[in-house]
Amino acid sequence: MAIAIVLSGGSGSRMNSDVAKQYMLLKDKEILYYSLKTFQDSDKISHIILVARPEDIDYCKTNIVEKYEFTKVKKICAGGKERYNSVYNGLCIVEELSDDVKNEIVLIHDGARPFVTHEMIDKSVENMMLGSACTVGVPVKDTIKIVCEIHGELFGKETPDRNTLYQIQTPQTFRYELIRKSYERMLGDVNHNITDDTMIVEQYGGMGCGIIMGSYTNIKITTPEDLDFAEKIVEKFL
Repeated sequence: MAIAIVLSGGSGSRMNSDVAKQYMLLKDKEILYYSLKTFQDSDKISHIILVARPEDIDYCKTNIVEKYEFTKVKKICAGGKERYNSVYNGLCIVEELSDDVKNEIVLIHDGARPFVTHEMIDKSVENMMLGSACTVGVPVKDTIKIVCEIHGELFGKETPDRNTLYQIQTPQTFRYELIRKSYERMLGDVNHNITDDTMIVEQYGGMGCGIIMGSYTNIKITTPEDLDFAEKIVEKFL
């Protein structure tokens, strides 16, 4: 069994909306509903910690958790200024919920990714029998260029081997002690440049992460075009 930390702290800025993206409707239900429903129904998940903007906590409690009877959501806590602040706030709650925090497994997931599957969750938790960190990801489809800027113009300077490149998604899964200690080291470093949790473990925990095969439908909804694509996914698969 494991604890899921679901992040719901985004805004609607890139959606050109006053409504935060995770609360926008996707086929009559909030985007956040779908990932919470999957974690709620998973037999690998014991508890869910929902991390929301402070001003959204009451909304989440009433209009998401209670409305849909997400009984595994044991705590809704306030997020921070940056994503990593929000994750750390969620990690600080784990010890309140776990009977064996030393061996606890934690899955960290973006609430704006509605199409996480039971298979992804199952394989992520099972992978913890082999290691201490893993992430869901898919092979990149396009050629990737490393670029530099010269006199205001962009130039491609290197083309990595596409066979070695993966697009990283969530959930990202860790032994609790590893991710908590890695976070505390990172937060004490004034020069960090972090975009996801695997980077924290790589840079501050000294450990690489296993890769669990994800799905090209496991998208993060960020733009109106993403929402259009998500509606097609719902129509086809849900």
